[in-house]
Amino acid sequence: MADATGQADLRAEHFERMVKGFALQAFKLKQVVMISPSSAWTETYYRETATELTGGTGSAVRGVPRLAAFPYGEVTWTKVQALIEKYGMEGVVSWEDQMTNNIDVIARTLLRVGRSVANAVDAQIYSVLEAAAGNSVAITAGNEWDSATVANRDPIQNLLDAKRELHIDNFDPDANLTYILLSPKDYANLIGNTKFVNSPTFRAADVIAKGVVGEVVGLKIIVSNVVTTDKALVCIARECGTWKQASPLRVVSDVDPGIKTTIRAYEMGVCQATTPNAIVTITNTQA
Repeated sequence: MADATGQADLRAEHFERMVKGFALQAFKLKQVVMISPSSAWTETYYRETATELTGGTGSAVRGVPRLAAFPYGEVTWTKVQALIEKYGMEGVVSWEDQMTNNIDVIARTLLRVGRSVANAVDAQIYSVLEAAAGNSVAITAGNEWDSATVANRDPIQNLLDAKRELHIDNFDPDANLTYILLSPKDYANLIGNTKFVNSPTFRAADVIAKGVVGEVVGLKIIVSNVVTTDKALVCIARECGTWKQASPLRVVSDVDPGIKTTIRAYEMGVCQATTPNAIVTITNTQA
C-alpha cells in the first residue's frame, strides 16, 4: 500500500554508523609472559628440577670431615616440547553491503575478526599457565570471597599465602613484577571487601594501562573474562611462561572490486609454562 503524507514510513530516519549496545573485551595477558621469536615448528626447552640439591642420608652438605669425599648431587631436567599453533579468522563483506549498509561494516569486521584471534591467544595463555601451576592455595569452604558470612572473607591473607608459596620455592614476588589475575566477579567481590580496600597496600590505578586496574600486597591486578570462575592466578611476570611467536597478529584485507572484501586475521605461536613453580592458583574463591 502506498504511503500518504504524515505516515511514519515517510519520516526521515538517521542511522549512526557507530555500532552501540555492547562492549568489546580487552586482551592483556601477553604482558604476563615473555615474548620470544620463533622460526621452528617444534619448540623445545628443558625444565630444571626445582628441589635444592642435598647430600642425601649420612652425607650432608654441611660438616664434611677432613679428607672425606664430597657429597654427590645431580641436577635433573625434563624435556618439554610444544608445537606452534596457527590462529586465524576470516570475514567476507559483499560490495553491496559495503556501499549501502547503515553501519561501517568494513571497519567493524576488521575490528572483530582481529579481536577474535587476540581473544583465542589470551585464553590459551591463561589455560596453559593455570594447568601448569606448581603451587596452590585452597580457600576453606565458608571463607570464600563472596561467603555469606562476611567476617570469614579474608582475601588479603589468601594473597599473602600465595606469595608465601612463591617464597618457599625461592621466587621473590616483591623483587619481581608479579600479577594477580582475577575474573570480573572476583574483582567485584574484592573491591567490595573492606579488609581489601582498607589494606595499606591497596592502590587503585590512576590510569589503567594494559589492563592493570590496581595493586595490592605488591601484586598488580589484572581483570579478564578468560580467568576461570572460582579461581585466581598469581604469577611472576615473564618467569612463569613464554609465548613463542612465529608470527605476530596481522589483519589484512583483500578487495575483489565490485564483488567483495575479504578480511583475514592470523597469528602463529605457542605458550609454554616454563617455570610452573612461579605460578600459584587460588581455588574456591566463590561459594
